[in-house]
Amino acid sequence: MEWYIYILRCGDGTLYTGSTDNVEKRLAAHRAGKGAKYTRGRGPLELVYSEQLPDKSSALHREYEIKQLTRPEKLKLIENR
Repeated sequence: MEWYIYILRCGDGTLYTGSTDNVEKRLAAHRAGKGAKYTRGRGPLELVYSEQLPDKSSALHREYEIKQLTRPEKLKLIENR
């Protein structure tokens, strides 16, 4: 089963990174205030990056890698997608 990591740009300019097996469904949950606590009240939310991975384990590992990046590194990743 394919999994994805994704980066959202919040209305306040911050970036949120997460993982899911359905990006559109997860984005809808975030926008409805039922996603991560961090994204609540930070709308509008814009999907700025997603990456497909072969399984949940790979997605969680990649999510961790991205969360370790600095903001400039994340912005560069988004630019180069």
